[in-house]
Amino acid sequence: MVDFSLWDILRNLLLAARWTVALSLIAFVGGGLAGLALLVARTARLPGAQRGVAWYVELFQGTPLLLQLFLAYFGLALFGFNVSAWTAAALALTLYTSAFLAEIWRGCVNAIPRGQWESSASLALSLGEQLRYVIGPQALKIAIAPTVGFLVQVIKGTALASVIGFIELTKAGTMITNATFRPFTVYACVALLYFALCYPISAWSRRLERKLDRGR
Repeated sequence: MVDFSLWDILRNLLLAARWTVALSLIAFVGGGLAGLALLVARTARLPGAQRGVAWYVELFQGTPLLLQLFLAYFGLALFGFNVSAWTAAALALTLYTSAFLAEIWRGCVNAIPRGQWESSASLALSLGEQLRYVIGPQALKIAIAPTVGFLVQVIKGTALASVIGFIELTKAGTMITNATFRPFTVYACVALLYFALCYPISAWSRRLERKLDRGR
């Protein structure tokens, strides 16, 4: 057993929390860009695009994130791609995030009255111009709160990356527990750090929802 003070435990957990934040940002930004592309493809009504995007969304929403992480890490190796735990976790979480954000944003776009589409079409606006100048700004107001709220799920989802060996906050907590034999203290600190990361985002999301409700 290694003798760790409370400060030693917190310091090592804070160092690992950097990777939790980095992985969350990569997954959220990458997933957001991919989700936006999926939304545009689905809205554009391209031949086969709607069905293909729907299958993509159903695939990632209908399978556990843990299984997706295993497939990204071990499945790619079967095809000769030896990826690190970091790469596999980033890829799996990005794809997972893109599917959920695409569906969230599709709901926001569909919430815009049909008359807005017809009015913008009567002005001879292209689909891109409709989304940019008419539909997008209105959908953005609706989408901000659920999008920010989903970021909390992404942060908590990074904990599953520990099963493929990626050392983030949860994995570091397990390693420190094995060294100190103080599971309650260590995991309590891990929980507090997750709370410190997630609570401000959740509070901000609720505040945005209240502002949106008052604006309607």
